[in-house]
Amino acid sequence: MVDVILGLQWGDEGKGKIVDYFAKNYDVIARFQGGPNAGHTLYVNGSKIVLHQIPSGIFHEDKINLIGNGVVLDPITLKKECEAVASFGVDYRKNLFISERTHLILPTHRALDQASEVSKGQDKIGSTLKGIGPAYMDKTGRNGLRVGDLLDKTFITQYIKLRTKHQILLDNFNFQEDISTWEEEFFESIEFLRSLNIVNGEYFINEKINKGMRILAEGAQGSMLDVDFGTFPFVTSSNTISAGVCSGLGIAPQKIKEVIGITKAYCTRVGSGPFPTELLDATGDFLRNAGNEFGSTTGRPRRCGWMDLVALQFACMINGVTQIVMTKADILDALEELKVCTSYTINGVETNQVPFQMNNLNITPNFETFNGWNTDISNLNSFETSPKEMKNYIEYINKFLAVPVKFISNGPARDQIILT
Repeated sequence: MVDVILGLQWGDEGKGKIVDYFAKNYDVIARFQGGPNAGHTLYVNGSKIVLHQIPSGIFHEDKINLIGNGVVLDPITLKKECEAVASFGVDYRKNLFISERTHLILPTHRALDQASEVSKGQDKIGSTLKGIGPAYMDKTGRNGLRVGDLLDKTFITQYIKLRTKHQILLDNFNFQEDISTWEEEFFESIEFLRSLNIVNGEYFINEKINKGMRILAEGAQGSMLDVDFGTFPFVTSSNTISAGVCSGLGIAPQKIKEVIGITKAYCTRVGSGPFPTELLDATGDFLRNAGNEFGSTTGRPRRCGWMDLVALQFACMINGVTQIVMTKADILDALEELKVCTSYTINGVETNQVPFQMNNLNITPNFETFNGWNTDISNLNSFETSPKEMKNYIEYINKFLAVPVKFISNGPARDQIILT
């Protein structure tokens, strides 16, 4: 049996904490897409750690963690992350496994990412410059190197061949930076990666399923950044939706049971791209500061706005979401008034559908307004005792989406979750 946890907005929904919370109910936690552009923040024994590549179940000693073939892997980031995890007393060598089909991010991928983004000028998409896009391009272009290639004696020859191809592209961009120091760190990390548990990922995970083990598939980024269904071209380079689980882990669709979608109680976005409910006022500033809305990977300030139920309903539809986790509800504690977007007006026509191309449209969001609860909910442990205004907010969202909000996160700690 496989359950899926993924983001329903533009990423940064708090997936790390939620996966960590649910992990105790599963035997295997598997990342199925994305790269080090993802930042899943966890608090372990009061200390903060951000995971970029390793699945968020790593701090549960008895859980298996798999990096699936749908991920693009930066060996440098992985090595640093393993060292950080080890500082918490975790033996990652025991319960971390990596699919041999997982594609590698090379130093030249990072260089190409930077050169390409600079060349776009005002049209830049807000890349994290981690090399993810170029690595996925090499994957679809059938040029990429994979983790399994590290075990081949011709790996260096393959690397040089691909590096030479990349250098021609970098020369066309007039990229001047010396990446030799990046390569030194890269090859040190490659040796480290060779020492980890490299497995045939699809057989590995299906054997676990056949033994009756419970699998939790963990996504990165968010549904509105999906390369097919997101706000193209301001999207990531992989399929972030539940369909990506099948291709990103080698799991058949009928194996998937629950699809758990995560949304904030408001909305955020990092980088460029359309954001109909964005607040460019004091309320937006309040949400950013109160919610500490700064990228866990990049440190960039996040754009903030009201919850967009049009986009959220779309995300629930394409993912087949069966239950919702709402995070950061406590950030709304001090607001007198709350709003949610229930439809768009585009060229004078009201619609409740996400349009094909949001970027070139003048979208006016239409809102439903609610009274705020003006109560500190961070110590609540029961939905029954929550303020009636909060109940009204949640009940409206349940009815609109026709998918229940089953869990509400009311703080960053592991135990700050309310069951509805």
